[in-house]
Amino acid sequence: MPDHWQTLLAGELPGSRTVPPLERDKLSRASRVEALDREIRAIEGPLILAAHSAGVLTVVHWAQTHSRPIRGALLATPADIETPLPAGYPTPEDLRLGGWLPIPRTRLAFPSIVASSDNDPLASAERTTDLARAWNSLLVPLGPVGHLNPTSGYGPWPRALELLRQLDDVLVS
Repeated sequence: MPDHWQTLLAGELPGSRTVPPLERDKLSRASRVEALDREIRAIEGPLILAAHSAGVLTVVHWAQTHSRPIRGALLATPADIETPLPAGYPTPEDLRLGGWLPIPRTRLAFPSIVASSDNDPLASAERTTDLARAWNSLLVPLGPVGHLNPTSGYGPWPRALELLRQLDDVLVS
């Protein structure tokens, strides 16, 4: 989406890459993880990931089976796909068949920040807190930001750059 904060952020950061949307197998975890891995392998040197919603889950699943060194990850408003999602989103059965369930709860091998919303329609603050704890991520409550997407009023999200810098500062210290 051209007006999504991630797309706008990528345009501000030289050398950044985005994972293109899948044309086929849209609900395939394996396909999404492979697409992420392809982009990661195309980057030389250290990298920091920024993911949103289901992209967070892609990163977490990727981390279960890949060992490329990652400097850190900003994981913004992860979707809680273990709880039925609102109408128009995939069902738990579709997600299970796609290989997404359960959500991994293994500690991540790299530093991470989970940015959490108080009123996200796709995940309660309590579930997001539990995921952040399981991943050993720093939890950053954002307040009532919805799902942190254009529907919630977020095209530009300047705080993303601030959180990436905070993550990089933690790594340098």
